[in-house]
Order: sequence, then C-alpha cells, then structure tokens
Amino acid sequence: MIRNRLKQWTVVLAAALAVAGCGGSGGDAKGNARVRWAYMLPTSWDPVTSRTGADINPVSIAYASLTRLDKQGNVQPALAKSWSYSPDGRTLTFELREGLKFTDGTALDAAAVKAFFERGKTQKDSFLRPEIESIASFGIDGPRRVVFHLARPDYQLPYVMAGRVGAIASPTAAEKDPAKLALWPVGAGPFKMVEFVPESHAYFVKNPDYWDAANIHIERLELTTLSDPSTLVASLMSGAIDVAPIAPKRVEEARARGLQVTTAPSLISSDLMINRNRAPFNDPRVAEAVRYAIDRNELVKTLTAGLGTPSNQPFPPHYFAFDPETKDKWGYDPGRAKALLAQAGHAPGSLTVEIVINPISSEGLAELLQAQLARVGIKSKLRIIPPGSSSWQSEVYIAKRPAIAVDGTVGRESPIQNLLAVYGPQGIMNLSGPYSAPAFLKAIDEVRATPIDDPQYRERLHRATRLGVEQGPSVWLFSTPIVVASRSRVKNLNIVPSQVRWEGVTVE
Repeated sequence: MIRNRLKQWTVVLAAALAVAGCGGSGGDAKGNARVRWAYMLPTSWDPVTSRTGADINPVSIAYASLTRLDKQGNVQPALAKSWSYSPDGRTLTFELREGLKFTDGTALDAAAVKAFFERGKTQKDSFLRPEIESIASFGIDGPRRVVFHLARPDYQLPYVMAGRVGAIASPTAAEKDPAKLALWPVGAGPFKMVEFVPESHAYFVKNPDYWDAANIHIERLELTTLSDPSTLVASLMSGAIDVAPIAPKRVEEARARGLQVTTAPSLISSDLMINRNRAPFNDPRVAEAVRYAIDRNELVKTLTAGLGTPSNQPFPPHYFAFDPETKDKWGYDPGRAKALLAQAGHAPGSLTVEIVINPISSEGLAELLQAQLARVGIKSKLRIIPPGSSSWQSEVYIAKRPAIAVDGTVGRESPIQNLLAVYGPQGIMNLSGPYSAPAFLKAIDEVRATPIDDPQYRERLHRATRLGVEQGPSVWLFSTPIVVASRSRVKNLNIVPSQVRWEGVTVE
C-alpha cells in the first residue's frame, strides 16, 4: 500500500513542478546566499524509512537530531540541551530546548519525540527498529523531558541520536500521510523543502525556526544528484554547482583550476564485500584467498593521491575503535592466495567472478581490483548497478544478490552502529547477512553496557572490532578523508566525521 502511495506522490510532485516550470532555475534565491550542492538524494526523506548511513547528509538538511557531533566526533547538545542516565544505566532522559517546532507549525515537544520513536518501533517498513532495539519503551516527564526505558544498559545511545536515528520527524505529518513524508520531509532542521523531483534534485530555503538558525547563513540550498565523477570538477568550474565531494585523485586537478579543496578526518572506508552464502565464496578458502590477493598499498598509491591509508578493518587508524591487534593481518601475499585457491580446487584461470560496482563511487577502484585478482588467477567481469536512490540499495543492501561488490562506508555516529551495519544480522552492508557470529554479538552487547568513560571501554570496543573482522569475509581496503571541492564564494565548510553540515558556512 505504501509503495503504491509513494508512486502516486512521485507522479503528483513531478507533474506539479512541470506545470510550475520549476527545473532548476534557482527560483526566489536571495542573491549570493544560494548554494548548489552535488551529493546523493536519500533513500527516503522519512528518517524512519531511510536505509543508509550516507542518508544523514541530505536528511540533516531538513531535520535536526536530538544530539550532534563536533569535529572531533564528541557528542554535543542539539534538540536536546542535556541528557542523563539513571545509576543502573536502564533509564536515559533527554531534556529538550524550549520553543521547538516543526516546519508544519506543530510543537516539537516530549510527546512528539515519544511518538516518533514509537512509530520507529511499530511501522511495518521501519529501518529504525534495529537501531533502537535496546529501548523497551518511551515515556515523558513533563513537556520537555522524554524518557527512554532500556531493556539493558546502552551507553551508545547519545551518539546514535546524533544521526538519522535521532532526526525527529513531525508525528502530525506522519499520521496524516506516511507515504508523503518519505518524499517531503517535515522536520525542525536548518532548511525547509520547497521543491523535489525524485532522482534529480531537492531545493530548500532557510528555516527561521531552527534552534541554531543564527548560525545558518545560506538562504537557499539546492541539492542535486552527483554526476559522473570525472565531470564534477568541470561542473564546479562552470558554476553549475558550488560544492561537491571529489575523489582524492581529483585534488590536484581541482586545485590547478582554482577551486578550493577541503579535506577533513572522516570514517570513510572502502571495501570489497563478499557474500559467504554464494559460490564460490561459500568455500572459506576462496574468500581467504581474496584477502591475500589484494595489494592495499598499490590501491592507496594509485587512487588516493597520498591521502588514503591502507586498512583491513571498517575504521581508519586514527579512530578510537581501530583495533591495533588486527592491523597486520592479511597482508599482501599472492603466493598464499594461489595456494588457497589450489586447495579449493581452482586451477589458475579457471575461476570467474562477477563484481558488482556503483559507477559514482571509488573511481578506478573496480578496475584495479580486477587486475589484482587476475594476478592470482581469478578472472572477473564488472556489472554496473545504477546508483539512484533505490536500485543499489534494493539489489545489494536489501536483496543481497551479488557474490562480490565494491562498496564502502561513510561511518556512523556510534562505532557500534557502524560495526552492526557491516557485520550485524540486519546490517545493510553485511552481504553475508543474516549471518553474524554469536561471539561478535556478545562483544557488541558488552560494549553497549560499558560507559564511555569506563577504563575498559576501549579494550572491549577493540575486541568487538576484531571479532567482526574475523567473522566476515569482506576485504577492507583503505580509508580516506572527506574531500570536498568548492567554488571560492563558499567559505568555512563544516565537516564532522560522518556528515557535511551547514552551520557556520558563509557565501560571499
């Protein structure tokens, strides 16, 4: 039913915009206070049905979260001005700021927050449910205090609430038409949507009621889908866009053409996802052979212009969840890879695999991986799945049809969220899902139950990372910073570890 209503809304929106003649003219932009940003559209504008970690970037245009991260990855107040745990860790209380309201004019109070999370628990197509499974029920204590009653202690939740999980949508809008909310956000974020064409663009104007509106200096933000990575620099030069993420290998070109290039520490890691449920990777020796066949140093040298770092786990070495004990495992050893393939009965050149790729990510990576696999006798062919807002997600993340796919993570606000996304039974980037090792899940629970300032926190977190990497056959390749190119008129880009934010950004 919801899918049919989504289709109806898509037709209605597209038709309305066609009649209005809205095709990217910039509309009623106030002079230079307009910014055109090339990125991806979210899988859904409703945080409850949004699927991927990267969605937080467009979602946070229209929504504010209960908390937010600073540039060091520390959790800070946002919609909630404070929070506290009970002594036994089973109750978490957030206190909201005064006078908050959604862009539909309704109040964003404790009752609204409670209703949002209860919808996340009960709505049939919710992707929020596994993210909040440690919360047994929700309550309120006055108009501005919302209480999470936990099934077990979970000290990760203030971090989790800094992302799309804590991006509160209007319960009034959701009750009226949840299908429309997936296409037309109603939040309390920095901007309010004024135009949307699926698979094309979304335009926003500043929301004067945003709690941090004093730090928003952009009157109009125009989000368009990413074009071919090889043409992004040209698009910036022409003025078609103002800001766009670029591949590290494009940094020198962008600077040479007078563009600003901003790099910032990130949680971005690339990987070769392997599906242990599909041949030939249902033989662990074949998956292990691929791990030894990959020369990460060559990937970094060729693709990242010196900005990347080899990594064999889903975190970059500078991040506190990076496990030092895993650092030197699965080094480049083509001889060992060939031996493992021989043990599995695959003579050189007798094994052919299909690698699924997304054309807008990791320019040149798939071809280089293809060459490295060929060196150990694995033939491969590439199959492109269009990026879109649903095709890759449906084919790869949901259906998990490929045997092997080139992918990566932008990270999550909580390291436990990230580990569950790539190794958990419901993790969208766990191509071998729903498989997840019991020892890994037990380690995850131990980390959740450990306060962030506990002396044992880091050790337990590293162990969880180690067990995840050992259980999953996917091959982590390298990490890179966030690299953003922009026209000179845009100043003070605000990049936190997992998000591009717009507070403090100015336009000349």
